[in-house]
Amino acid sequence: MSGINKVILIGHLGKDPEIKYLEGNIAKLSFSLATSEIFKDKNGNKSEHVEWHNLVFWRNLAENGNKILRKGMQIYVEGKLKTREWKDREGIKKNITEIIGETFVLLQKKELDNSNTNFFNSNDDPDLDSKGLPY
Repeated sequence: MSGINKVILIGHLGKDPEIKYLEGNIAKLSFSLATSEIFKDKNGNKSEHVEWHNLVFWRNLAENGNKILRKGMQIYVEGKLKTREWKDREGIKKNITEIIGETFVLLQKKELDNSNTNFFNSNDDPDLDSKGLPY
């Protein structure tokens, strides 16, 4: 039996997304998403913990997200975890864990156009491989 790699988040964008176009005009959208948890500490005081997540959308999902997503918006995202490694300019090995978005839904009133569509899905993209990646 194979494992499951599934992430579901509801959070707020920490900044406006950044779009880049890679070789072959492949769109990649990157942004941070904050999720928070409110709890009572041992003294009974309310406390909040904020967790920051790095998100990446590819191709059509990236282009759709770039058109409408802005800092502060609340969204629902489904995706999967992916960790990648690289070496920085000094040759030091670095890694980052990202959420590769597969779908997202705006959870606030959409004011950019008159469309009622606020659900976006990468599964409709014929250029993605079987793992949902553009390579």
